[in-house]
Amino acid sequence: MTAKGKMRPSPLQRNRRIARSTLTVMIAFAVAKLISLAQTLIIAQAFGVGRELDAYVAANRIPELIVILISGGALTHAFIPVFSGFLARGDLDSAWKLSSNLISTIFMLAFLISVVVFLLAPWLVNHVVAPGFDAATARNTVDMMRILLLSAIIFAVSGIFSGILNSHQHFLLPALAPIMYDIGILAGVLFLLPRFGVHGIALGAALGSALHFSIQVPGLIRYQMSWRFDLGLSNPQLWRVIRLMLPRIGGLGVFSLNFLVMNNIASRLGVGSVSALDWGWRLMQIPQTLLGTAMGIVIFPTLAALSEMNDLTGKRDAMSGALRFLLISSIPSAIALIVLGRPLISLLERGAFDESASALVYSTLSMFTLGLIVHSALEVIARSFYADKDTLTPLFAALGGAAINFVAAILLSDVQAVDANTFLNSVSDIMPFAGIKREIGNVSGLALANSLGVMFEVLVLLIILRRRWGGLKESALARALWKTLVASLVMAAAIVLVDMLWIGAVQGRSITLTVMRLLVEGAIGLAVFAIAALLLKMQEISEIWAIIKRSPE
Repeated sequence: MTAKGKMRPSPLQRNRRIARSTLTVMIAFAVAKLISLAQTLIIAQAFGVGRELDAYVAANRIPELIVILISGGALTHAFIPVFSGFLARGDLDSAWKLSSNLISTIFMLAFLISVVVFLLAPWLVNHVVAPGFDAATARNTVDMMRILLLSAIIFAVSGIFSGILNSHQHFLLPALAPIMYDIGILAGVLFLLPRFGVHGIALGAALGSALHFSIQVPGLIRYQMSWRFDLGLSNPQLWRVIRLMLPRIGGLGVFSLNFLVMNNIASRLGVGSVSALDWGWRLMQIPQTLLGTAMGIVIFPTLAALSEMNDLTGKRDAMSGALRFLLISSIPSAIALIVLGRPLISLLERGAFDESASALVYSTLSMFTLGLIVHSALEVIARSFYADKDTLTPLFAALGGAAINFVAAILLSDVQAVDANTFLNSVSDIMPFAGIKREIGNVSGLALANSLGVMFEVLVLLIILRRRWGGLKESALARALWKTLVASLVMAAAIVLVDMLWIGAVQGRSITLTVMRLLVEGAIGLAVFAIAALLLKMQEISEIWAIIKRSPE
């Protein structure tokens, strides 16, 4: 029985709800990604891989960091377990008081940090974000960074809204919010780009953040959220969330610092390197968001509630099931993205890239895609610790992954320190031990370094979680892993064969032919994977299909 006297859902009912909610979030994220791809097409045509797009990408780093640290990840991962605990016990007064205090406090914090960044923007661009930019590109970066700080302030509050709705098992409006954000950016690309140039994208991002905020308000009204401006510094639950939040801030800070380091190095590799790094990351993020992020968002409130009820078996079943879903979806997605990467990039850039730029983006995408599986798994594995109100262990794992990422980034991108004095004197550009000089670069090495760092992080967390929870249904995970690998490799062979036949039979590289090529090869690959999965008797696929088809009881 729950605190309100209702029967707890059975494992089947819980799995059904998780599957349906995950599908809802995936569909919403897919729409958002389609809109984002439309933006990408227009931006690629306007700027290609060059200085103006480099400036926008670099300008977004610190505002994005503010959002991630304050609201996007750190706060929600600390807030949802505590807030869900109040809901599980039926203590709505404490729940709404906590949310009210957090909204007020986080808004003030985001505002003050944004003011400081606004004032320090020129120094940050020239010494931290992109020291390799020329003067004109650096000025462009400063201007857009200041515009994007408005988005950071709005997102700080909007992120709490998402946490509140997700804790109520309401996933639709938070899933629609990214669509509204992308619509705002698309509006900037369509209507402001011609007048303001690349600054129009930044203005569109500010509009999108306001839409992201607004779309969630009706859901809060439905759940009768009460709010008044009150920092609530005397509320012990607020400080409980803050204590849980601090290690998570450290973990996200490490993650974001990795990207600042990679951005710093990439800015030294020549024109277009920062953009190529961003292109590769954004394309890999399409399946990672649809699979890993969607599953992580949906499973987290369930894991938090199960942890509150000390249901170890329920947590183990839910987490293991989520990981198996990610294995059977992310492995074929990663392999397909590598195999189909070149025609996909040619479709998106539509002639805006020359041959060397396309090769650079594809190599970067391939190296990021090697980490797609672990990036997706991390969304669930890390949340398993947060559900248990442990935010320290993921921080330590992230530090280890960051160390590997940092060292590998220097080695794999052919970065060379010139001499001991130069190595130490250029320290302030990145961090106390990172003075470097770049001569001949390989930006794809930065992407591979990121994949290796996250792989280490996931393995460490899995080992620790297995000991704590007394197992993770390893045999089921191993079975799903090897069967998915076999089916995915058969799929890849089929796609490569069809691609060879296509290239030999079809002449020309028009947009229509590229779309047809991707559709035909993607459909054949999916069919081959499905047939191989059936022959291998992958029960997870039939279980997921049965759960989705079955009507709710």
